Amino acid sequence: MSDHPERARNAQGVPKAWAVTEEKAGTLTQCLGIAKQIDPGPVVKIVTRPRGWRKWFRPRLFSVRESEPAFMVSCGFRAEEPVLAIKRAFGGRPFAVHLQRPRVDGYDLVFVSRHDWVPELDGIDHVHKMVGVPHQITPDRLAEHAGRRARYADPEDRVAAVFLGGSNGAYLYDDRCHLAIGEAVRGLEAAGWKIVISVSRRSSDETLQAALTLRSANVTVWDRTGDNPYLAFMAAADAFLIGKDSITMPCEALVTGKPVYTLDLTPIPGERLSKFETYHRDLRETLTLTRAFAGDLAPYAYEPLNETKRIGSIVAEALSDRQTHGVRRPIVSVKRTI
Repeated sequence: MSDHPERARNAQGVPKAWAVTEEKAGTLTQCLGIAKQIDPGPVVKIVTRPRGWRKWFRPRLFSVRESEPAFMVSCGFRAEEPVLAIKRAFGGRPFAVHLQRPRVDGYDLVFVSRHDWVPELDGIDHVHKMVGVPHQITPDRLAEHAGRRARYADPEDRVAAVFLGGSNGAYLYDDRCHLAIGEAVRGLEAAGWKIVISVSRRSSDETLQAALTLRSANVTVWDRTGDNPYLAFMAAADAFLIGKDSITMPCEALVTGKPVYTLDLTPIPGERLSKFETYHRDLRETLTLTRAFAGDLAPYAYEPLNETKRIGSIVAEALSDRQTHGVRRPIVSVKRTI
């Protein structure tokens, strides 16, 4: 894997990982999810974009005097050039993994979501499809929060976790959506469900207030005070209802093997909507992992989805091959146009 393999491993012999990403929580969690499959303590490198005079005081992203990484995981186009600069600075040795189709060449492994896949990527050995995006939710992490279910429900109760996001250029959380969310929650409550509702960092104050009006003895709503109970809600859930604006949350919920239903929102016609609809149609119709919400959260069976673990295994195998056999990726262009 490198001319200096001892530099690229920690004291326990684990390959050192760097997660290199933009200033977005979503891209960071993707990188950490994969990096932690191999290195439980990856180094985080955030690519900042200061404006005006602040750019002159931007700290350096890395130094060659740092411990050399065995591999880097990146996501977001602003991380692409810095990753390749790091790779060059360390003599090309660090193994570079990217979690979307890059705008530059030079990565050793590339993973592209099925809804972003294009035919010209077919047959390229170091480019792989993935379902949705990777994340940091694991069965072990959820098990740590299982005891908190008693706060929201009795053992015999059914718990529905409702996860809401925010308007994103593909969908709107408008008044119509807030009414539909209210109707869905009240309908589930009438059917005997206990309900836990969490908003995201992208949720507007209006969406939060709409959710808070639904509070009752059977409906728990996180009001953004205290720690986010997202993991506890997920661990408690017997079924999920998730707004269609999120790519990540359905993938996280599908780790559980519990029913995952998607909630329609007000669409914004355009290319971004088309991409999201392709993603949801793939999950629902091709892979039969999710279902569209139509008033009920009926149980159904599927094989839990764990793309993070699968991708981590591919990366680990590639690292092992490179260490043992010096295998390197073919020189094939996969970059996309801006």
